[in-house]
Amino acid sequence: MFLISNGMKALLSNYRQSPRKVRLVATSLVGKKVDVAMANLDFLTKRASEPLRKLLASAVANAKAQGIDTTNLIISKAVVNAGYTLKRRMPRARGTAFPINKRTSHVLIELAVAKPKETKKK
Repeated sequence: MFLISNGMKALLSNYRQSPRKVRLVATSLVGKKVDVAMANLDFLTKRASEPLRKLLASAVANAKAQGIDTTNLIISKAVVNAGYTLKRRMPRARGTAFPINKRTSHVLIELAVAKPKETKKK
């Protein structure tokens, strides 16, 4: 199977969840067909599954807008990078304060058209 990518992608910026947690869901999608990935995201119990499902639907809509048939699309790349970090403080004993980092994520999903390999005829 070889892949053809025409820039069918969608980007979610500054999603307010840690990249480590979002990466768990995103890496489970890579290499799957779009309809299978959508079904998996519907039944996944992680908080990141709903925003990633919407992001995947957006990438499919971008592919349709380019006039590409969406029946044989697969997820070729799912990248989760760290966004900005909100720095907060939690009051502790004797007037001290401990830091709290509220992390954000940037998620990129890229689709490709999967074409089956041609087999050699004997």
